[in-house]
Amino acid sequence: MADFNKLADAIFKGDVAEVVATTKVLLNDGATPLEIVNDGLLAGMNIVGPKFKAGEMFVPEVMMSARALGEGMRIVKPMLSASDAVSVGTVVIGTVAGDLHDIGKNLVVMILKSGGFNVIDLGIDVPPEKFVEAVKEHNPQVVGMSALLTTTMAAMKQTLDAMTEAGVREQVKVIIGGAPVTQKYADEIGANGYASDAILAKELCAELIG
Repeated sequence: MADFNKLADAIFKGDVAEVVATTKVLLNDGATPLEIVNDGLLAGMNIVGPKFKAGEMFVPEVMMSARALGEGMRIVKPMLSASDAVSVGTVVIGTVAGDLHDIGKNLVVMILKSGGFNVIDLGIDVPPEKFVEAVKEHNPQVVGMSALLTTTMAAMKQTLDAMTEAGVREQVKVIIGGAPVTQKYADEIGANGYASDAILAKELCAELIG
């Protein structure tokens, strides 16, 4: 259906008004909510991902696409049946204690949601005990920690230690990211993985859960 392509293109362009209008047209024409999600909304994000990785799109453009996706999902989500709305997995994510930066973390949240993940966003300046509580409450497969300051990277290790002390470390995979963070640091503190951008974070979560 041509409108699916139109919807995917509107997601790619981050055109919220077009996404809303085309989603409503598709519903009126008899398309199922699941078809709209898979063939239109997510198809658009599947264009975005490779272009972002190739350096052909940048963070502000990806965020526009993700916001457009969110508006489309807001329309169709109430119509999805329980069997349609199967989550790929649950991810708890937050910016660690002492760090108030959230642009990168918010982008990861949006990209994960676009990939079908159930995301529990703990926000910024998240103390270790709050990560522990979230693991106990939500039983996620993955915990993601973000830091933008070298001075707050130590909180990642403190959070991992707190999870070990609470007896929940072994039940989750932990990934970390942020401007000063490296694979070497992930290895040093015992994290399960490191992602340098939001697209790679989604791929890493899928790999760890799969």
